[in-house]
Amino acid sequence: MTRWGILATGNIAARFAEDLRLAPGAELVAVGSRTRESAELFAKRHGIARAYASWAELAADPDVDVIYVATPHAAHHEAALTCLAGDKAVLVEKPCTLDLATTTELVETARARGLFLMEAMWMRTNPLILRVLELIADGAIGEVTHIRADFGAAGPFPPEHRMRARTLGGGALLDLGVYPLSLAHLVLGVPQQVQAWAKLGPEKVDENTGIVLGWDSGAVATLSCGMVGATAITAAITGTTGRIDLPEPFYRPGAAVLHRLGAEPETIPADLTGGGYQHEAIEVQRCLAAGLIESPLVPHAATLEVMGLLDHIKDRIGVSYA
Repeated sequence: MTRWGILATGNIAARFAEDLRLAPGAELVAVGSRTRESAELFAKRHGIARAYASWAELAADPDVDVIYVATPHAAHHEAALTCLAGDKAVLVEKPCTLDLATTTELVETARARGLFLMEAMWMRTNPLILRVLELIADGAIGEVTHIRADFGAAGPFPPEHRMRARTLGGGALLDLGVYPLSLAHLVLGVPQQVQAWAKLGPEKVDENTGIVLGWDSGAVATLSCGMVGATAITAAITGTTGRIDLPEPFYRPGAAVLHRLGAEPETIPADLTGGGYQHEAIEVQRCLAAGLIESPLVPHAATLEVMGLLDHIKDRIGVSYA
């Protein structure tokens, strides 16, 4: 049995708590928040035995094996360090932190203490996405030449919303753009060329962002994210002999459609049981049982590479959270 704690009590924490019921061998035993009222209310709603009024108290609980950090991303660094200081394995919500430097500190701290750390980029543990990667590796669409992906939310977000708060790492890029970027990285790795443009709002965070990536192979990716209009939230991976379409939402699609040259489209369905968070919990538990300190599906190197790309894009579009 793997004993879980959840740090934070917002919407994503609630969704993870519900999906944890679908992970065999998982037991949710504690929750921690910065206020006792919030922790106790969350515990009551989800049938959790212990509620703590501080992150440090949760991290000190000897009956907790691993903690899921579900705060807004501006607090990921501090929260994850608190958990590591308590000798706890950590699953930290994406993006891992606000920048490469603080993500690197988390990785180095976890490695130094021999503790498991994984970014909760659930797309990388999704069974259908993993099947798509297998198809690409098997040559189903030939050599990949182009990736297109978008993630735009309708809004409007009021000035006080976290998506517009520069001090909270607001803007479309870290919250939404990390998904198209992670898909491109998942398929093709680190690009050799990065171009980006964005419209910034009055808070100096990006409202609408376009990204073009290029690889020495000749492959390109055209990606977008925004918070000024609801885009299709779809993706397409094109190769020399075919294409794979991922319908909305592409990071957790209900199916993938494989188009081979000269053949009828093939639909590959997904099992949409639960919200999809259980797959990352199952991966964490598998790694802990094997004595690993990082996941081969979401390795530290991938997290660091994507965070480095996000830093590069932020520089390009003139966004800083300092």
